[in-house]
Amino acid sequence: MASIHQLKPAFQALLRPLVNVLARAGVTANQVTIAAVVLAWAVGVVMVTVDDRRVLLLLPLMLFVRMALNAIDGMLAREHGQASTLGAVLNELGDVAADAAMFLPLALRPEFPPIALVLFVVLAVVVEMTGVIGVQIGASRRYDGPFGKSDRAFAIGAIGLLLGLGISAGVWLTWLLWALVALSVLTIVNRARRALLEVSAKASHA
Repeated sequence: MASIHQLKPAFQALLRPLVNVLARAGVTANQVTIAAVVLAWAVGVVMVTVDDRRVLLLLPLMLFVRMALNAIDGMLAREHGQASTLGAVLNELGDVAADAAMFLPLALRPEFPPIALVLFVVLAVVVEMTGVIGVQIGASRRYDGPFGKSDRAFAIGAIGLLLGLGISAGVWLTWLLWALVALSVLTIVNRARRALLEVSAKASHA
């Protein structure tokens, strides 16, 4: 199924000159991974301490920066010989920790329906865990859509932009978040199914 993740190669191509500069400067992939998590926690703190709705305009900007950092750490690891087991652990844990840190505080804001928002975050963790389970059972790390990490960032960023510009929160936001919950469930099923199919295909060719 289609996902924003499919745009990643083009995004990486745009970032490659910057990645090369960072590598020459001695910046490591693990440092970038940790920086992305720290950024997410900082944004989360701002979301619960600033009442002005315009603070939600930070979401699209900071989510874009975080996506860039996530791409940069992977490119440093793969293209500059920085891949490590520690880096793999930090990358997977960092993604779910950053999602929780940036998104869960929104449940405390009056604009967001808390139950749908919390379930959205919980399922985001399960989506990523399902992708990792693929490796555990002998498949590849699954990034199947329709609602992966990049899609979550785009959706929450768009919501933050609309609310920050003064669009009133209401029933539309509640229904939208429940739709995103449903897409998350579909993604979990899709990743699990594709992982099982991949393992089955490998077994049949063994």
